[in-house]
Amino acid sequence: MRSPAESLEVVQATPADVGDVAPLFDAYRQFYKKPPDVEAARRFLFARLSKSESVLFLARHGAQAVGFVHLYPVFSSVNLTRQWILNDLFVVAEARKLGVGRALMKRAHQLAEDTQADSLTLETAIDNYASQKLYESLGWKRDEEFYRYCLPL
Repeated sequence: MRSPAESLEVVQATPADVGDVAPLFDAYRQFYKKPPDVEAARRFLFARLSKSESVLFLARHGAQAVGFVHLYPVFSSVNLTRQWILNDLFVVAEARKLGVGRALMKRAHQLAEDTQADSLTLETAIDNYASQKLYESLGWKRDEEFYRYCLPL
């Protein structure tokens, strides 16, 4: 990995970027104990991006894709506002500690502001301490008011 002084670029991904993002997305899924399947990752991302169902920002360090943040729009009926779910954040191991995750989180924050959203939300594994430390350093607050429920289908 090149030095942190080299340019880190964060760009909004298009369907043309799926080939660069899919291996990272597959590694992200494997972190959450899913079996490897780069082709399924590629198809999933291509569908989301080509249908404008999500926004994905890709971080490049030099010419190498090193991380991404993936967001989905939602709306609050109570607040009558747009919100964004920050669903996925991943940085390759060799690029961690170079500010990639922080840059991606800041770009997600900028998207929320640019679209007049009232909030960004995310969830993470209880034992994902490194990510929790990053989120909290950026001003994110853990929800102590609501429980999250899921109905598996």
